[in-house]
Amino acid sequence: MPALVACAYASRMEPVVPVTLGREDTPAGEVVLRRRGEVLELFVDGTFTMDTVDTSTEVLLATEALRRHPAPGRVLVGGLGLGFTTRAVLDDARVRHVDVVELAEPLVRWAREGLAPELSGLEGDRCALHVEDVADVLRRGAGPSGCWDLVLLDVDNGPGFLVHPGNADLYRTPLLARARGVLRPAGVLVVWSSHAAPDLEQHLRRVAGPQDRIEETVLEVARDGRTFHYALYTLARGR
Repeated sequence: MPALVACAYASRMEPVVPVTLGREDTPAGEVVLRRRGEVLELFVDGTFTMDTVDTSTEVLLATEALRRHPAPGRVLVGGLGLGFTTRAVLDDARVRHVDVVELAEPLVRWAREGLAPELSGLEGDRCALHVEDVADVLRRGAGPSGCWDLVLLDVDNGPGFLVHPGNADLYRTPLLARARGVLRPAGVLVVWSSHAAPDLEQHLRRVAGPQDRIEETVLEVARDGRTFHYALYTLARGR
């Protein structure tokens, strides 16, 4: 193998060294935002939570909710993540206002500072970022108030693979009833899960009204030679 070709081949094989963009301790654990080549990665409390390799399920969380409502004027997004769900919501011209609730204050601050292009430019006339626990917002104890046409929850990995055990209540009957309660008539609640969660579906059925509709949507994603099955759980409130 010629020397120049060998050097080029070796350089392609070298692992990409990640660059830390932000790192900060919070009461819920350390939050780390880093860049690995062109990929943006988010870690919370030492656990990988998401990156930009495949953002299709984050976008589908928004688009699946939006297509189920004829006039989604006001939207609540639980969990900022890397901003892809919120951006997909804002891409719909029918949406007048989005409240994004995120527990990790550094992540909200980094979004406002434009630390990474993927997160920048979200907050504006149609979008407000709130540093709150979405559970407290659903209990009407903190943050933005009022009712919403859509409520999208992507706070953790789902009930079976929690990053924070304290988030378990978000997938149980009392708080899901609160989430239903902040929906306007014909409003839609969608909960993202990294896995099929039949218990979550059963909790939604317990809080559903007689005219409500419950649906499970399984999403198949190929990544790194493997196939993953994520899920969306939807409660569409009757009029």
